[in-house]
Amino acid sequence: MRKAHLKVAQGGQEAEVIFFFFGPGGGGGSQANIDRWLGQFKEPREELKSKTEQGTAGGRKVTHVQAEGTYMSGMPGGTKTAQPNSMLLGAILESDAGNVFIRMTGPAKLVTESRAEFRKMIDSAKAGN
Repeated sequence: MRKAHLKVAQGGQEAEVIFFFFGPGGGGGSQANIDRWLGQFKEPREELKSKTEQGTAGGRKVTHVQAEGTYMSGMPGGTKTAQPNSMLLGAILESDAGNVFIRMTGPAKLVTESRAEFRKMIDSAKAGN
């Protein structure tokens, strides 16, 4: 379930940051979400300049995801709009109470310029219940 939706705007460009939380065991595991996110691009996975890395934030395991290509924006099962030269930054914060999935998408230039702040936001997560 979508819990928060933020906009990042700079120089006439906009990106969005969406937080999803489905509760314990909900929303699929980390790999299922990584595959889903990469599948939202027009290009095949091997052409996306994608990468994942593991780390920790607030004492929790976090998986960071990055991909670049033509993002197909739109609701699942609905009409899609091609957004070339886009980038996705994602983070999956794991917890026994349920994983938090955070995804930023937008023009590659803006997302690249926002990467440090996105990472800082993820790294500031605190362990809780």
